[in-house]
Amino acid sequence: MEFFEEFKNIPKNAWYLSLVSFFNDTASEMLYPVMPIFLTQVLGAPVFVVGIIEGVAEGSASIFKAVFGYYSDLLQKRKPFVVAGYGAGALAKIIIALAYSWPTVFIGRFIDRLGKGARIGARDALLLEVTTQENKGFIFGFHRSMDTMGAVLGPTIALILLSLFNNDIRLILYIAVIPSLLSLTFFFFIKEAKGKIETSKIKLSLTFSSFPKQLKIFLLGSALFSLGNSSDSFLILRSKDLGLSLTLVISAYIIYNLVYALFSTPAGVISDKIGTKKVYIVGIIIFILVYLGFAFNKNPILIWPLFAIYGAYIALTDGVSKALIGRLITKEKAGTAYGVFYTITSIFTLLASVIGGLLWSVISPSATFIFAAVCATLSLFIFSMVS
Repeated sequence: MEFFEEFKNIPKNAWYLSLVSFFNDTASEMLYPVMPIFLTQVLGAPVFVVGIIEGVAEGSASIFKAVFGYYSDLLQKRKPFVVAGYGAGALAKIIIALAYSWPTVFIGRFIDRLGKGARIGARDALLLEVTTQENKGFIFGFHRSMDTMGAVLGPTIALILLSLFNNDIRLILYIAVIPSLLSLTFFFFIKEAKGKIETSKIKLSLTFSSFPKQLKIFLLGSALFSLGNSSDSFLILRSKDLGLSLTLVISAYIIYNLVYALFSTPAGVISDKIGTKKVYIVGIIIFILVYLGFAFNKNPILIWPLFAIYGAYIALTDGVSKALIGRLITKEKAGTAYGVFYTITSIFTLLASVIGGLLWSVISPSATFIFAAVCATLSLFIFSMVS
């Protein structure tokens, strides 16, 4: 009963931001399973172009996350960055739907990632503003649950549309614009906090040395963990290697997101009760076990429980990590801290995908997952030093 009582006290801004994320992620995840096929089979792009588009788009966004987070702190304004970021995402989906060549898709993906870079630090800072010391985990966990329910609904809609309309991918792209535009309507109800500190009194810096010691330790651990945490595309490729069809792989991906969505809010509540660090470390341990499972498993049937358990890992770490950072910083500097966190993890995740691809090609698929498990294990020693 106490768990359900928490929902009655969710601030309005948290509700509206969660609804924005839900509809936006529904749109994004409608595109995710079909985008490589759209590029290669509909637009005729070579496979290496897919990697270039994603690599450049993600790499660019990783830089902007810290910069935009810094400026949201400097101006002490969150909403303009969040609105502009989600607006760019909606515009990007329109561009991609209208694309008849891969360079147009590249432009769309770049705008989409630029928008994510603009909004993500400011959005988490906006969420942090409505939390207390007692409910940080719950609020961030609830937001992640709503966001991830969109990741469940999106590919499910895509599968249904592919079945009903004879694999008409472009139709899916057009329909994905609808929830993306719908997400923007909730910004009419989101209010900025009043009575903020004067910006002249805030000392801001993007240099690593300026951060609190405990935050620096957490960022170092996150960098090491991210170095092994390669793209989920490798999990999908591994699943296909073991004999699952594309439909079954997407279905397993949906199960992963469903578990992620269902457990994110409870994980946040538990972290408020027993400590964010403890819950986060349990999540990392689960990640290690799952990746070792993908490294050594030869049975396609076990892919399903591995994806489900993988959903538990992300539920225990994603929202919880933001709550943990929120306990290590002041709210006035939250945009910078979250932005730098996302920049570091994005850059090292990009490196992880390059390393993972090389290990897969040069040694074996198992090597990719073993490397990830080793990095995660080493990161545990750093995370244990966070107090």
